[in-house]
Amino acid sequence: MTRPLAPLSALAVPLPSRPTNYPPPFDRLVAGRRKRKLGDYFGLKNFGVNLTILEPGAMSALAHHHSLQDEFIYVLEGTPTLVLGEEEYRLEPGDCCGFPAGRGIAAQLVNRSEQPAAFLEIGDRTAGDEVVYPNDDLKAVQSPEGRWRFTHKDGRPY
Repeated sequence: MTRPLAPLSALAVPLPSRPTNYPPPFDRLVAGRRKRKLGDYFGLKNFGVNLTILEPGAMSALAHHHSLQDEFIYVLEGTPTLVLGEEEYRLEPGDCCGFPAGRGIAAQLVNRSEQPAAFLEIGDRTAGDEVVYPNDDLKAVQSPEGRWRFTHKDGRPY
């Protein structure tokens, strides 16, 4: 679908019909996360941009790292906690962090505060990416068409 290039409020971009691609039982772990896919809405092909809001107690994703795709976050409001490998960092509005592909360091944001947290997620769309979830029996492989296929770590499908 071709959309006009006129600006609009990021909050006007509709939420996806499915709040996550994770298979059960992992899908329920990101309850309380609302992700507006701004890049998809505007038809961006080379990189994605998401406006993500985490309610208190919610997490952005399972701890993960990418083989090929870089990621970047920029905090807009609230004080989410960045879990980066074995370290934790309390972030504030204006804080940012980049996650180069292929480093093998898992990351996720968790909202341990009493207020919602909002941040931008920006990532490239390099084809053939694989995602490792070191704390969970989960692996994601991207198809040539850009779709994600989730399996157990031993390759069995969910």
